[in-house]
Amino acid sequence: MKIQRILFFVLILSLFSSINVKAQIKVGLDNWFNNETNAKTGKPFHYLWDDSAFSGYSRLGKIFEKDGAVLSTLKKPTKTELSKINIYIIVDPDTTTENPTPNYILKDDANAIVKWVKKGGVLIILANDAPNCEFTHLNQLVANFGMSFDHVTLHPVIGTKYEMGSFTSFPNHPLFNGVSKIYLKEISSIKIWGPAKPVLTEGSKTFMAEAQVGKGFVFAIGDPWIYNEYMDHDVLPASFDNRKAAENLVGFLMSKVKKK
Repeated sequence: MKIQRILFFVLILSLFSSINVKAQIKVGLDNWFNNETNAKTGKPFHYLWDDSAFSGYSRLGKIFEKDGAVLSTLKKPTKTELSKINIYIIVDPDTTTENPTPNYILKDDANAIVKWVKKGGVLIILANDAPNCEFTHLNQLVANFGMSFDHVTLHPVIGTKYEMGSFTSFPNHPLFNGVSKIYLKEISSIKIWGPAKPVLTEGSKTFMAEAQVGKGFVFAIGDPWIYNEYMDHDVLPASFDNRKAAENLVGFLMSKVKKK
């Protein structure tokens, strides 16, 4: 009888374990539209999970993992590849300066991404300023969500005058809970319409936007923003709360994933 009870509890624990694995949120980071090679090492770099230099997203990846997410890196976002993830991050699509043969966001890519979002996918667009981002094809994608990035460079920062990139006025939004100041350097603004709503504005300019599209969700900002260099205080003064904002953003986006 004792052995049967032990076996029963083992079975229950295994069931809970399998349920937990199935429930894990999978986060895919694009390495197709952003597909740069380090000239010195010949290896992929720039806004990638395994790039631990200032140019990488290794610290952002650890925040996702701490919250229980599983990380992956995506090449071309086909229907099959997108079906394997819950959250998809597209960062700074390449210009010909960054990659002589860039993979542009083509019609089949946009169609697959839009269908995936409408079915419940959570899409994050971390663009950049002009001329450091390929806006033409990116805007053809985000137009489906009521957004268009402006070909501009706003909030330029001279040297170590970090206050030039500071934002201190925030709306009541989960992203800004416990946040008093963030750093955004050389950023593009976003035109919005239809389902898109502003998240962070300054005067008449929108710098962060979100949209509920079908069963899914889209968040966009015109800057790679929370990469390693500006996540903590290696460079930034202690008054900036980029890490707290990043932690809030990760939790907020993960909460948008529909429970299956």
